[in-house]
Amino acid sequence: MGSNNSGSEDEAGEPDQRLLAKLKEFHGAGRGFWTDVPEADWNNWQWQLKNRVVTLAQLQRLMPTLTPEEYAGTELANTKLALAITPYFFNLIDPADEQCPIRRQVIPRIEETRTASWEMSDPCGEDSHSPVSGLVHRYPDRVLFLVTDRCASYCRYCTRSRLVSNASGYDFHPQFDRQIDYIRRTPAIRDVLLSGGDPLLFSDEKLEYLLRELRGIKHVEFLRIGSRIPIFLPQRITPQLCAMLRRYHPLFMSIHANHPRELTTEVRDALARLADAGVPLGNQSVLLKGVNDEVTIMHALVHKLLMCRVKPYYVYQCDLISGSAHLRTSVSKGLRIMESLRGHTSGYAVPQFVIDAPGGGGKVPVNPEYVLSRAAGRVVIRNFEGKIFEYPEAEDGTPLLAGPVEIEEPELV
Repeated sequence: MGSNNSGSEDEAGEPDQRLLAKLKEFHGAGRGFWTDVPEADWNNWQWQLKNRVVTLAQLQRLMPTLTPEEYAGTELANTKLALAITPYFFNLIDPADEQCPIRRQVIPRIEETRTASWEMSDPCGEDSHSPVSGLVHRYPDRVLFLVTDRCASYCRYCTRSRLVSNASGYDFHPQFDRQIDYIRRTPAIRDVLLSGGDPLLFSDEKLEYLLRELRGIKHVEFLRIGSRIPIFLPQRITPQLCAMLRRYHPLFMSIHANHPRELTTEVRDALARLADAGVPLGNQSVLLKGVNDEVTIMHALVHKLLMCRVKPYYVYQCDLISGSAHLRTSVSKGLRIMESLRGHTSGYAVPQFVIDAPGGGGKVPVNPEYVLSRAAGRVVIRNFEGKIFEYPEAEDGTPLLAGPVEIEEPELV
């Protein structure tokens, strides 16, 4: 299976076309160590949850090649660091590759216990914008409705690592009645995002209760679910779940894939069931060192998402979560990757690169510089090829009589 293939693009930032084609292929996850498990069990999402890898002993048995950093990190599993990997997702790990991009996302490392002075337990300032337990009201017209502290598998860079799995003793207890009552009493709220933890870990009945209550609030215009379940546990996306979800439109879903290898045939089919149920799908990635911080990897990811009927929505600069420095890459590298996408692939395939401003400032778009200057009567811009143009306009925005002009670039001496 190979690693992230460092150096997979040329100096101009163009993707390696041969590697790109290979990464865009769809493959099944396979059965790996679980070949003797009956098909009905393997495809049962509850069996997958019950048989997750959650201890050092289990992980060593399945992958005896743990590095010293992984061994030391996994010793702290479920006391200081969360650990859970579904059997399905475990099969995507290459045990022979210490730099496997899937492995880096889910196996604890001792570096997670080392906190830089600028890192925080709550980098997005959610707790300070929480009018009632489990509800974050950061933006005027929308709220984040946290429903659980559990996930199917746990990401090493999770912005809510203080909360999920309760490994750090956060002791999260949502209060659905109070959360819903706040939304009901706040008419400015038109958009509710269910997240956590992962809402799709709920039974169909429990999830439908929340959707029904929220849909009954007149000023709530549409609902969203944030979930990594379609990636970690595609078996959960049953026809029954999809039939229930379609009763609560307009309902959107944000999924979370970071590397093209995560988009297997099983995931593709699960996402197709959601799309066929009328659920618009967007993907939120986190820019991660050694996982997706390369041009070819990101091109393959966004192309493959579109083939799965998912719009690449956001790429996040990794939040300043405690213990995440070993996974953080630079903003400048993120900008170079974004510039490799704009103009070089379908507009639908270009996500917005954002930084969640530390301390609760909200999402701030970060873009390569395409506006070079502004002056009275003109805006000077460049396109994806580096060509420079002048757009004439009056102060009130009315176009002037002169047409747009392409400006000759000065020769370098």
